[in-house]
Amino acid sequence: MRSFTIGIHALIGWALCGSIIGIGRTYTSMGNTLIIHAILVPIIFGLVSLIYFKKFNYTTPLETAVIFFVFAVVLDVVVVAQFIEKSYRMFLSPLGTWIPFISIFMVTYLVGTFTRKKAGGKS
Repeated sequence: MRSFTIGIHALIGWALCGSIIGIGRTYTSMGNTLIIHAILVPIIFGLVSLIYFKKFNYTTPLETAVIFFVFAVVLDVVVVAQFIEKSYRMFLSPLGTWIPFISIFMVTYLVGTFTRKKAGGKS
């Protein structure tokens, strides 16, 4: 149940971030979409992390950050690159992939650390 819970949180964060790309492509340029995506990714994962740590808190901030990061990378490789884009070129774009990936890791870790300290738990 714990793995399912953290997986669902990671999936929700990833799906919301992916929807930004899908919607953005329809209404603006890819450059604008990537900027909006890079700004909203840490906000989305910050909220997802906050919900996870306040309600469940099964894993440490570092474990959760690694799980969310790996989940996003794997789904981008398997789903987005292979099936949607049919290319791995997206991984050449720091703004399109690496900055969002790093922000997922950092915001998850920071939210978890802050939430645990505020609650009196150990990080």
